[in-house]
Formats: sequence, structure tokens, C-alpha cells
Amino acid sequence: MDISLIGVPIMYGCDRQGAQYGPEKLRQKGIIDIIKKHRENIYDLGNLFIPNVPEVDKYAHHKKIKYLKPVVDINTNLAHSVFSTLASKSFPFIIGGDHSIGLGSISGSSKFHKDLAVIWVDAHGDINTHETSPSGNSHGMPLAAALGVGEPSLINVYYNGSKVKPENVFIIGARDLDKGEIKLAKELNLNLYTMDTIRKVGLESVIQEVIDKINKSNIDGVHLSFDIDVLDKSLVPGTGTPVENGFSLEEGKIILKEFLNTRTIKSMDLVELNPYLDENDITADLCIELVDWIFKHL
Repeated sequence: MDISLIGVPIMYGCDRQGAQYGPEKLRQKGIIDIIKKHRENIYDLGNLFIPNVPEVDKYAHHKKIKYLKPVVDINTNLAHSVFSTLASKSFPFIIGGDHSIGLGSISGSSKFHKDLAVIWVDAHGDINTHETSPSGNSHGMPLAAALGVGEPSLINVYYNGSKVKPENVFIIGARDLDKGEIKLAKELNLNLYTMDTIRKVGLESVIQEVIDKINKSNIDGVHLSFDIDVLDKSLVPGTGTPVENGFSLEEGKIILKEFLNTRTIKSMDLVELNPYLDENDITADLCIELVDWIFKHL
């Protein structure tokens, strides 16, 4: 399988400087050579163009969502890159940047697959809307938009309407959910596995349940979105919204290995590395270690 690396150096979704330098840092750390250890054909498609929007214009297109138009435009371009990559029988590996890019990745994947599933590994649910978000940051909204909930221009990225069915969404590792997110998760009956649930029933049990549900469905492709803040905050100083009581590195690797070994994962994001916040490249080095692990098992 060929690999296509797509960088999305965006910070508009998190409204915090530094996230846009994640792709550059990973390239400096040798991400291409790491992937080449496991895959002969890797194509670095470079970074998507990110327009320069002055901070004073962050609410120019919406009263409650920051940088709405650039986020929509960038995700539309990403969606087409992902769709084109899948159409050329290559595996899109998307590096961020903040997690707003998950909307573009899902939109491109869902246009290609008849029945897409999304495994969202994250300390946050990212199922806020402009009506429930405390911050107005769109990196907390991509999964809601993909489900067809929220601001119309986000819902209709790349093509009109929702991109994934609620029963095909699996959120793993959430432990920092807003009230509106908890309400939406209940309304849509999402497969939400919080850290509390995982600690009660066990990580392996949760992983197996997700795999069983996917296997029993008509799903023909899975998009795996991995936010590094799902790991415990002590491990990832270089991310914008770290949360305590997260996964260990070993648990993160178990999640990746078990899902990748199913051979159902057809596209993937790795997001929210912020080199500005990092300490002696601890988080960047951890990301490179995860990339090595991912392509060992893909």
C-alpha cells in the first residue's frame, strides 16, 4: 500500500499559536524516513495552503465561531486531497495542526466509502456546536459537524449533509466533555467510551467491542483520528489542551496496534502537536515514536 503524507499547518481551530508548526516539526524529526522503514512508496504531498488571517478578523464570518471561513476552506481542500488519495489507492496520513482538520479528513473519506466509520481517540468529544462551545474554537466541533449537527457551512464541507452515521462513531478516551457534548452524545446514542468506562471494564474489552460492532456492520472503511492529548498530560507537554488521567504511552500503542491490525483503517489523522508549548521536543519525539509504531502495524 502506498502512503500519502498530507500536512495541514493550521491553528485557526484552536486559536493558539504553535499548532501550525506541527507538520514542520515532524518533518524535521524525520517522519518520511521513519515511514520509509515500513513502506517502500511514500509520497509527501506537502502542506495545504493556509491563508493568513489577522487575529482581529477571527469573528469576521461568525459571531461565535472563530476563523470560520478559513476553517471551512481549508477543510474543503483537505477533503478533496483525502478523496483523491483514496481514489488513487493510497493511504492518506494527515498530520496537523489542530483537530479541526478531522472534519476535512472525514469528509473526503466518507465521499469515497459507502459506509464509513470513525474512531475518534481523544481526551475531548469534539462534538460541540456554536451553541454549546464555551470557547468558539472549531477544533471542538469537527465530529459534531461530520454527524450533521451545528453550523451549516461546517456540516456542508465538501458536499452537503452529514458524513457519518451516529452508530458508526466511536469516541475513545474522552474525559473532558462539555455539558452540550454529553447531551448530544445521549441524544444520538453515540458509542462514547470515557476514561471512567475504560477503567471500569478494561481497555482491551472496549477495543474488542468496537471491533465487533464494526465487523457486524456494513462498514467498508474506517477513519482513525488520533489526538495526542488522549495521552496523560504528563506525557504530552507540547499540546494545547492536555488533560490528566489519560492513557499511558503503552496503552496508546495498544489502541493503535489493535485497530490497525484489523486492516479496516483506510485513513488516519495525527493531530495537536504544538512545538511552541513542547519541552525539549518531548512531545515531538513521542509523536515520531507513535508514527514508527503506526506504520509497523498498518
